[in-house]
Amino acid sequence: MITMLGNAAIEGSTYSITGIIDLIQNNIWLTILVKLAVIGSVFLSGVSLIAMFSIWWERKVAGHIQGRLGPMHTGKWHGWSQSLADGIKLIQKEDLIPEGADKLLFRIAPYIAFAPVFAAFVALPFGPQLCFDGSFNNGLLYILAVMAIEVMAVILAGWGSNSKWAIYGAMREACQMVSYEVPLGLSLICAILVAGTLNMVELGYLQGGGMHDWLVFHNPFLTFAFCLFFVASLASCKRAPFDLPESESELVAGFHTEYSGLRFSFFFFAEYAGMFVIGVISAFTFLGGWNSPLGGLDPIYMDLNYNPIAAGMAYASGALGNASGLTGMADAINVHSGATGENAITAGQLAIVNLYSLGWVLLKTFGLIFVQIWIRWTLPRIRIDQVMYTCVKVLLPMSLVALIGNALWIALVPQAPTQAGLNGANWGHLAGTETGLQGLTQVVLLLMGLALLASLVLIVAYAWITRDKHPRKSFFDKDMPVGNKIAWMSTQK
Repeated sequence: MITMLGNAAIEGSTYSITGIIDLIQNNIWLTILVKLAVIGSVFLSGVSLIAMFSIWWERKVAGHIQGRLGPMHTGKWHGWSQSLADGIKLIQKEDLIPEGADKLLFRIAPYIAFAPVFAAFVALPFGPQLCFDGSFNNGLLYILAVMAIEVMAVILAGWGSNSKWAIYGAMREACQMVSYEVPLGLSLICAILVAGTLNMVELGYLQGGGMHDWLVFHNPFLTFAFCLFFVASLASCKRAPFDLPESESELVAGFHTEYSGLRFSFFFFAEYAGMFVIGVISAFTFLGGWNSPLGGLDPIYMDLNYNPIAAGMAYASGALGNASGLTGMADAINVHSGATGENAITAGQLAIVNLYSLGWVLLKTFGLIFVQIWIRWTLPRIRIDQVMYTCVKVLLPMSLVALIGNALWIALVPQAPTQAGLNGANWGHLAGTETGLQGLTQVVLLLMGLALLASLVLIVAYAWITRDKHPRKSFFDKDMPVGNKIAWMSTQK
């Protein structure tokens, strides 16, 4: 049924869409306008929705961790529209600028903080064909480069506010983000050494063989590098226990203390959208990208006649890049998989595969965001000297050990043979079947990863099942019920 609907939707509009695409591609100015329209509409809406959902989700998770409900009233169902209501409230608030502040720096800082995260979405793929520019060969480097601009916005906000609390937070941010970029980058280089590419789309295709082929399970040093990357990303996103730039208990709100209204919201949008970008990077460099953990054995893939290995090899050979439209791409995949007749994938099925892949990207990304939220409401904030000690004397040496160990592993342990005639990424990782020590290591690391994932799921499930035994929502539930039914003073005689 799903396949029939997909085929009807695609085939019914194939000719009109092809004509529009040909018209756009033959006019450079029209191409630029279309791309700007896509960026301004799709990406801006996507960033806003992601930020609003993440803010609501953090408040709900924090509430349950602390034995309360979180937002419940706005929008009725679990307060789903609370973030939207907060946004409307912030828009209506007065835009205040402190006396003595540098007005130009104060005004542009929130936009500079939001712009890099917005620009990073251009290079993020969400499926085999759900990417703005699939030929972006240095996509990972581009994302890290534009994300680094945010530190400049924080410094401008702190300096331009003419406030001691704001400048303290800005200086902490400068020290923290610039320092933690080093172990974060070194951890990513470990994955790049195995993958052989900075192209985010190629990273997705490379890990289509199944969960055991995900880069995080390639060798122990890459598993270690993923752990280091996750810790460094907490500092990069200003998340607890590394939230020193804001630290409400010490600096009121840190670098954005003096901001109000819409400008204040831009900093929060940038933070939560940045968490999403880091989550997507983690998913594509370590956790299989858009691919299902079951690889070609996934029932959905099998029902849609999709072979992820054949799709990856079609991309590597350039057949997908030279194909026109989804129909041509489906034909290219069929050529490499050898599928014909009813076993061949159609354009409609390929469209459904992309939506299914989008679901996996979102699941992996928000799974990592959930862990970040979990850590925030579990661990206490550490001091600024401890933050710098952790980076310089702990994470930096460990990341160097992971990098050297990973390089030695690749050099000394037999890897899957490189495919002849294919340039760019290490396509042997996708097409080859690892044996010997390499294959055994991947299986062992996979089992350890599944055990860790199962333990986290069991902890969350146990907390949910035993939620009624948690501390009461109020210590005065008889005298002061939770909600707006009875006021405290109304019970006093």
